[in-house]
Amino acid sequence: MTELRIRTTAKREMVDLTARVAEIVARSKVTEGLCSVYVPHATAAVVVNENDDPNVCIDVLDALDRLVPAGVWRHDRVDNNGAAHIKAAILGPSETVPVRGGRLLLGTWQAIMLAELDGPRQRRVIVTVR
Repeated sequence: MTELRIRTTAKREMVDLTARVAEIVARSKVTEGLCSVYVPHATAAVVVNENDDPNVCIDVLDALDRLVPAGVWRHDRVDNNGAAHIKAAILGPSETVPVRGGRLLLGTWQAIMLAELDGPRQRRVIVTVR
């Protein structure tokens, strides 16, 4: 298990973790197995999506904003981030990617992304290869 520390820089953003996760997989010496990428935070998520056009990430975040508007949730009375909690619950805290030949089996345009939904913050990302 390896823990990454990611400093996000915006209220909401997508951070490409693919290269860092691929390096962890390579160092693990696991030739065939699974790689789990998990974020232990209630207002962030991990997703697999397009890595070529940065507009895809912006579109995903914009779609989430339209689906889950800010400022209308009971939790907002506590710390004003109810929408971020709901978005994180929709996306989920983890992804599992197969490993073959010591490499992540991602599609040509796929990337592993940290979805920051209530930043900027210091985030932990747990990567496990088995």
